[in-house]
Amino acid sequence: MGQQTFIAVDWGTTNRRAYRIENGVVVETERDSLGVTAVPSGGFEAEVIRLRDRHGGAPVLLAGMVGSNRGWVDAGYVPTPATLDSLAAAVVKPMEDVLIIPGVRHVAEGRGDVMRGEEVQLLGALAAGLAPADALLCQPGTHCKWAWMEDGALSAFVTAMTGEMFALLKNHALIGQEMTGEVTPGDAFVEGVREAARGDLLASLFGVRPASLLGLRDRADAAAFVSGLLIGTDCAAHAGTGEVHLLADPALGALYGRAITELGGTPLPVDSHAAFVAGATRLWEYLS
Repeated sequence: MGQQTFIAVDWGTTNRRAYRIENGVVVETERDSLGVTAVPSGGFEAEVIRLRDRHGGAPVLLAGMVGSNRGWVDAGYVPTPATLDSLAAAVVKPMEDVLIIPGVRHVAEGRGDVMRGEEVQLLGALAAGLAPADALLCQPGTHCKWAWMEDGALSAFVTAMTGEMFALLKNHALIGQEMTGEVTPGDAFVEGVREAARGDLLASLFGVRPASLLGLRDRADAAAFVSGLLIGTDCAAHAGTGEVHLLADPALGALYGRAITELGGTPLPVDSHAAFVAGATRLWEYLS
């Protein structure tokens, strides 16, 4: 394509973020709630055209759920170990000057896992020097990703339904009526992290209800305690006692950072937006 100006889009299930990049520098950013589930059937091409028109008609590089079977075109998956090279070699072109990045799949011990969009951040973090070539990276969220990078490649990863489980418990479980307080990385959260070390998560979750009934814990602390339980369980299973590079917003980063520290590890924050831009820019260099 040969153009140094392009639009990189992280297009998820519920949100979309676009970056206009000129010679490796972001000159304009926009974010909206037009996730793939909000686009009507057959409407992706028109939405991409509108996006391009707002940014001078520049070509587009799309990542995330837009390349899934629920999105515009299924771009498939490249296997681990995955690199920016292997992603670039497997892009899909649904229309002129529009490319969709594939996701990554990982299979180990009979269990499969997949990601879409996160791979650009993960490999971009390494490309930008925000994390070393051999590192453990964590992307907290609705579905938390733990990724092991080896020799600059995405070697293995695990997805945990941590954020989704919290939402399900709050909105649909018996203990949800207790979970009305604010979630902060304070004493109640740390209590949950320590409780998770018992390894009896289901019993600990039920214990939220009697703790309130019997006056063992302030009801305002229930949500933070449950968050500590879930994040503590997640971190105990994957983080270990070494360094963990966290690609997260400040709120989630603070929670995961506190849990990792409590469990003996060292959290290192990484700018996830800078990582995505770096990954997209390097991919564009390969494709141009």
